[in-house]
Amino acid sequence: MSGVQAPGVYEGAANVIAAGMLLLEFGMLRQALVRDQIRLYMAQSALISVLAIVIAADRNLPDLYALAALSGALKVVAVPLVLRRLLRRVGLDEEETASVAGSHTLSPATAVLAGIVLAAFGFFCFGALGIHGPAAPALALALAAAMVLVSFGLMIVRRDVASQAVGFFSLENAISLAALVVASGLPFILETGFLFDLLVAVVVFGMLIRAHHSRSESLSTADLTKLQG
Repeated sequence: MSGVQAPGVYEGAANVIAAGMLLLEFGMLRQALVRDQIRLYMAQSALISVLAIVIAADRNLPDLYALAALSGALKVVAVPLVLRRLLRRVGLDEEETASVAGSHTLSPATAVLAGIVLAAFGFFCFGALGIHGPAAPALALALAAAMVLVSFGLMIVRRDVASQAVGFFSLENAISLAALVVASGLPFILETGFLFDLLVAVVVFGMLIRAHHSRSESLSTADLTKLQG
């Protein structure tokens, strides 16, 4: 009888990192404080850099070392720093930040249950496509698809601009995960293009946070429902 072949180092690392990123996404969905969501985003972004280093070492792709360093500097340091400064600039203290991040449409427990349903839907639907191979571990790809849906769920159930920004940035992490697993051999200029999109998103959300707070003195988007015709 032929035994089941054990996954290689790269495939095993990709699967573990993808699972860890999905768990951190559920943590963002559950957290009530924006600062805790930002910390989880930093940890999730650090895992992306680790995966890039693992792929670079396994496939002898030196460009990915530079991508890992650039991604870590931007996602782990720069983006969280900008978000924290924006929150301080709009004058939110710890108590106000807690109330803003708690302005969700569902309770934390219900939101997590909804996230589990979304993750299961994305995982099994993407897994049914049968995409596999040494360059594209099927489990890591399915977990990336599940993470995309949970990120969308985070942006939907939260009613504050800061949490929605974190959800969008974590969505970019999910797309980066899938891109690294599927097409890690892309030219460096194309890989850094994803990071440029993130910079644009940071600028847009920064302007949105400042403009929305200056008009309503709050980061809650609940008042925007009054704009419905």
